[in-house]
Amino acid sequence: MAKDEVMESGGAGEFAAKDYTDPPPAPLVDAAELGSWSLYRAVIAEFIATLLFLYITVATVIGYKHQTDSAVGGADAACGGVGVLGIAWAFGGMIFILVYCTAGISGGHINPAVTFGLFLARKVSLVRAILYIVAQCLGAICGVGLVKAFQSSYYNRYQGGANMLASGYSKGTGLAAEIIGTFVPRLHRLLRHRPQAQRPRLARPGHFTWCHLSSGEHVSCEGGAVGISLGMTLIAVLVEVLAPLPIGFAVFMVHLATIPITGTGINPARSIGAAVIYNNEKAWHNHWIFWVGPFVGAAIAAFYHQYILRAGAIKALGSFRSNA
Repeated sequence: MAKDEVMESGGAGEFAAKDYTDPPPAPLVDAAELGSWSLYRAVIAEFIATLLFLYITVATVIGYKHQTDSAVGGADAACGGVGVLGIAWAFGGMIFILVYCTAGISGGHINPAVTFGLFLARKVSLVRAILYIVAQCLGAICGVGLVKAFQSSYYNRYQGGANMLASGYSKGTGLAAEIIGTFVPRLHRLLRHRPQAQRPRLARPGHFTWCHLSSGEHVSCEGGAVGISLGMTLIAVLVEVLAPLPIGFAVFMVHLATIPITGTGINPARSIGAAVIYNNEKAWHNHWIFWVGPFVGAAIAAFYHQYILRAGAIKALGSFRSNA
């Protein structure tokens, strides 16, 4: 496992990373990207993923409100529907599925705040960040548009699933809820980009003819080599499959905490998609909270990751001392 500690070596005060080296930062402006099909494939993936995310989640919200509407279902309606827990699962589960499906193509951002945080951390270029954010917002608008088309009789009645600051909460409380709610899953996105320590590569099973034991004794172990290779492959596959799970679970937990306050934005594309299609004064009132909060939360997560968890400030100080 890669370690983030830095250590002081010798008496000269030189600092060095133990187990990893940082990859070169992405260029601020990379015009060459515009001629690459991989960029446009990633942009399309972000558009489709955000469309599906908004379609499923907003439809879940509207369906829940309809199922619990006492005017429709009577006095027992409040006990029906998926509940707040189900809404949180819808958001977290969709993030898990979509990040898993698109991580190898676009990085599975599905959120302008994620893209912004990774841009600040120099993981993506400005060109890619802008195209991602535009694709995410357009995908969100189209996704909510599908919900309105399929559930037109309920859509306006239940306010289109738009994010709104709940009565009884101040703007500052709503903004703080969005900042903190964005910080948790955004930090894990940055941690997923952490360079891993170099690991010894296993040869293919057919290349194992002898095993060297610590005692110096050689034994024939082709069967054991095959077993080791299969086991390592299984572990690698499981790690790859489960990597997006903490992100989805973090989104789930954040929704449980902030649905009563703001309806849980933490994704500017989700907020603007619902606001554009619903297009009611209530949807645009305090809408700035759902942009400023996630972007500030993403910026704090990027700073915390770079200068606290990765000890960037200590390494920079060590470099200064060594050059003095």
